[in-house]
Amino acid sequence: MKNELIYKGYFGLERETLRVDKDGRLAQTPHPFEENGEITRDFCENQIELVTPVCNSIDSVMAELDRLDSEVRERLDTDGEKLWLYSNPPHFNSEADIPVADFRGEHSGKRIYREQLERRYGKRLMLFSGIHFNLSFDDEYLCSICKDDDFGEFRNSFYLRLYKQLSRYSWLPLLLTAASPVYDRSLNEDGAKGAEIGKYASIRNSERGYWNEFVPTLNFDSLQAFVDSIQFYVDKGVLFSASELYLPIRLKPKGVNKLESFKSGVSHVELRMFDLNPFEQHGINADDLRFAHLLAIYLSEQPDFDFTAEAQQQAVSDHKNAALRDLEGVEIDGVPILERAEQILNDMAERFADRSDALKVIEYEKTKLQNRLCDRLRAEDIYGTEGDDNVRVDRLFSRRAGGYKCTA
Repeated sequence: MKNELIYKGYFGLERETLRVDKDGRLAQTPHPFEENGEITRDFCENQIELVTPVCNSIDSVMAELDRLDSEVRERLDTDGEKLWLYSNPPHFNSEADIPVADFRGEHSGKRIYREQLERRYGKRLMLFSGIHFNLSFDDEYLCSICKDDDFGEFRNSFYLRLYKQLSRYSWLPLLLTAASPVYDRSLNEDGAKGAEIGKYASIRNSERGYWNEFVPTLNFDSLQAFVDSIQFYVDKGVLFSASELYLPIRLKPKGVNKLESFKSGVSHVELRMFDLNPFEQHGINADDLRFAHLLAIYLSEQPDFDFTAEAQQQAVSDHKNAALRDLEGVEIDGVPILERAEQILNDMAERFADRSDALKVIEYEKTKLQNRLCDRLRAEDIYGTEGDDNVRVDRLFSRRAGGYKCTA
């Protein structure tokens, strides 16, 4: 009999969006909210980050996102501003339009850290926005499968194994949710105008997105070995802190997100690859989150494996390749990527064959694979091809549902 406790879990969302003025340009006003753990900003002052409370269902976390989103929209409406519901930024003149988040007082260290990132990466990267999905399994389930004397050690090992599996397959949720093929040319250089459809379905997940200047190799022999392998890069000076580890999956500790917090154990995993979906009111479809949860369940039951340095490099390469718009020639495990994705979805359908709700979600994702070629042809018909000077911002975006959305 299957252990039904496996479906119990906890979920949280972090959603980044840019504030824009009535003309769709980056707002140059200060962050309009008091310092608030739920409504803050990430890297730049004109970017709003919503952080939901921890919830015990996808429906609940979406309701919390709706609550925060409504509060932000109401305030921005009074200021004549809107949310830019697209992962790629609108037109901007130069990096002078991208003020570093002005954290002050007891939070001033956050500003200093972001200024360090500015010097290392530049400020254009700070404009990319997306959604981070945090999830964990209920301890009741973990206790039910624990065969070790030390539950804490078992729990940490469980999440280390899950981290490896999710890292290996991070390309799959990216493939299914990439939603930002159109970008303004100012993202390339100051003074450039107009928009075009480029080579990536998701720039922020591509080789142009958030990545370290090297591919880190982490140690999964134990939680302490994992922590030490990150600390090695901090001590070496190639990372300012663990927060600068730009990988699609993160392992999070209990409490404050610092390496020393792992002394209290692992709290959850964070999936960082989701683009803002410009066709969704809140930037994310609940079924995409449900699929991510099912994927985590499915992968948690797969055999452990040795996540070698070569395998970690390959996982990063697979993720970047999945961000391409044209997937011709892209392979995963020696199989064309769309075919490999279908294989996994079929395996998941077999695993969850006794749950009609899960099968509905998996079928929803399968439809995306079937429509991938049609979507590409449709996009080229609407936008033109890469480098087409006829592609214009006013053809791509309009104000809908209280925010700017892609009109495609």
